[in-house]
Amino acid sequence: MPKSGVFGPGQLALHGLVLAIVIIAEIIGIIRIPIGIAAIVLLPMLYAFAAGIVLNPNITRITSSVLTPNVQKFAGTMITIAITPFVAKFGTTVGPQIEAIIDAGPALILQEIGNLGTVLIAFPIAVYVLRMGRETVGAVYSIDREPNLALVAEKYGLDSPEGAGVMGVYATGTLIGTFVFAVIPVLIHALGLFDIRALAMSCGVGSGSMLAACTGALVTAEPENKDLILGLAGASNVLTYATGLYVGMFLALPLTQWLFRKARPDLY
Repeated sequence: MPKSGVFGPGQLALHGLVLAIVIIAEIIGIIRIPIGIAAIVLLPMLYAFAAGIVLNPNITRITSSVLTPNVQKFAGTMITIAITPFVAKFGTTVGPQIEAIIDAGPALILQEIGNLGTVLIAFPIAVYVLRMGRETVGAVYSIDREPNLALVAEKYGLDSPEGAGVMGVYATGTLIGTFVFAVIPVLIHALGLFDIRALAMSCGVGSGSMLAACTGALVTAEPENKDLILGLAGASNVLTYATGLYVGMFLALPLTQWLFRKARPDLY
């Protein structure tokens, strides 16, 4: 048996550990915690994600003998493969909901402008409160998912300060973004201020795990609109991938860089 690859000892241990986590998470099932007029919905994905964090070799040393750096690198490459069937499933929901998607019209495309909100909100905090350096540019110009990470890697390199910023937000989003997207949608839904279609479109931020957590929570809140939620969320996510890169390339990143040069000219 090879020591590296999909069926090496370390990789088999990883697969076994992941399978055990999934089984335990599914046994726990969905938990609803009432909070006033709303309820926080805890999905199996959250338990699995939390278990994965706890078993991280940097946190739980006992797993370091099994989850070696090579195995961790292998796990990272497996994410893309594992998420592919999930993305394909969402793709199949777009077609049947095409009329609802067309009715949404410009809203699906214009929502991409919302990415500039990360600049307006996060930039002053990063520069004037946290006193961050050039890491600010990579950290605040978007929510820093895979397309955004690739853009910074191409323009600056991941070993640059900007690369450190984008990687920091990427890792943070991976760690806590799923939790946030599983809790916030149902709380906002309970306020009754937004149409379910708007909330569904807000799930598509370009992250598979966040998309799953957000749609799972909304479907639990309105199971009768499951197909509509999945269709709009899937279309939104696809458009985010398609247009988000260009918004970041031609608007958000140049704007953030310009603002940083004005705020901290000594670092450029």
